Amino acid sequence: MIFDKQTAKKTAEVLLEVNAIKLQPKNPFTWASGWKSPIYCDNRIILSFPHIRKYIKETMANHIVSHYGKPDVIAGVATGAIGIGILVAEYLDLPFIYVRPEAKGHGRQNQIEGYIEKGQNVVVVEDLISTGKSSLNAVKALRKAEVDVKGMVAIFSYGFEVASSNFKDKAVNLNTLGNYESLLEQALDTNYITSKEQDILARWNANPSEWNAN
Repeated sequence: MIFDKQTAKKTAEVLLEVNAIKLQPKNPFTWASGWKSPIYCDNRIILSFPHIRKYIKETMANHIVSHYGKPDVIAGVATGAIGIGILVAEYLDLPFIYVRPEAKGHGRQNQIEGYIEKGQNVVVVEDLISTGKSSLNAVKALRKAEVDVKGMVAIFSYGFEVASSNFKDKAVNLNTLGNYESLLEQALDTNYITSKEQDILARWNANPSEWNAN
């Protein structure tokens, strides 16, 4: 689910503007998973551009309140969503925590960093959704801490069917500001890509693990 069509297009516009998203159908990237991909997304880049981070911060904060009401706490998923999560929490004047991929092996051995109480309402902030596994791992840790996870809001999603299935399976409400379909529309409208490249990018999205640039 996306915020709305206009927001999705605007989000695509600003992410392309600062190269937080790069589209290279002819020179694909290699992800850590080994997948070949014509797209690479690093939303941490937006933190370096005040007008972009302001847009994302305010849009995400308003989105959270309109869909979930004002929660007790904002939780960021480490490490990519810590920065934007703090900005959203500050804008809403709320406490902030973040969730590590796993508990530390030393000290207090925390997986959740920050102060939280049982029964509090929490909205999780994420920067990017691919398969959703790491994001849902954070939800699992929060639920183990006996807080009420109202849902998750992310900046962008690749829109993989496996992610939709994973979130549905774990009964987590996911909303994103932007999505893959709107990204391709915006990129085509601004001549960032050609219609032929749009077809290549669409084929990758339909079957990313088996996609071949040739």
